[in-house]
Amino acid sequence: MKNIAVIGSGTMGNGIAHTFAQFGYNVALIDISQPALDKAIATISKNLDRIVAKGSITEADKAATLKNISTFTVMADGVKSADLVVEAATENVEIKLNIFRELDKICPPNTILASNTSSISITKIGAVTKRPDKVIGMHFMNPVPVMKLVEVIRGYSTSDAVCSLIMETSKKLNKVPTEVNDYPGFVANKILMPMINEAIITLHEGTAGVEEIDTVMKLGMAHPMGPLQLADFIGLDVCLSILKVLQDGYGNPKYAPCPLLVNMVTAGHLGIKSGQGFYSWGHGTKDLIVADGFKKKEMV
Repeated sequence: MKNIAVIGSGTMGNGIAHTFAQFGYNVALIDISQPALDKAIATISKNLDRIVAKGSITEADKAATLKNISTFTVMADGVKSADLVVEAATENVEIKLNIFRELDKICPPNTILASNTSSISITKIGAVTKRPDKVIGMHFMNPVPVMKLVEVIRGYSTSDAVCSLIMETSKKLNKVPTEVNDYPGFVANKILMPMINEAIITLHEGTAGVEEIDTVMKLGMAHPMGPLQLADFIGLDVCLSILKVLQDGYGNPKYAPCPLLVNMVTAGHLGIKSGQGFYSWGHGTKDLIVADGFKKKEMV
């Protein structure tokens, strides 16, 4: 495989495009908005600058990486020669199903269709296409250029050949692919999201504050980031969506999202992407500042 198309230029999409391009693949980055694409390229350039500053790559490597990326606002134009399409749209079932229906119509017959979904059934996605054997999950971790894991999810009909090819392709990106079966949340989020939800419940019940909960998990469990900070980083709306997938998929009340999480998403407090979640963001420093509503004096 040489030609890769990435659907969606947000945090995950631009990270996936960056990674493939840095390893020499021709990448078509596709979004409905040209300003979103321009922002994505600026983000990739900035992230490459950090890698250059560390001495891991040269300025020539950066230039070559950016040259490997083309942007498109018309999906058909971007995927017409793709060997692999990686969908990285928002974590919404209907949006993803509609994208795959369209991809199935416009992509060459041999194109492999992958989803970066963090919880939605690959079998369900594959079932809306005429090539379910060529549909697979390719779940990258955020930030994509840094994190080593790729969770490779086999749908019910995914072929052995396609799974093997995606595993090998992931290794060529200097990633560590791990094959898992297609059940709600797969492995990563089936374990991670209940932990994040329990941290939010612990806050909601008043057992401890934001900083205290994150400190216990960082220093006591050697987590590099506390669960509430991580939730902000992932996006509280994404956390809520995944918990709903788990709840619906398993029918188990243990996956029911905490009412505090539901209220925060409803209010538009989504974490880093909105500027406020459990912490306040966008204040120009790397310091963690607890959001006003969660400061100790207001947690009585």
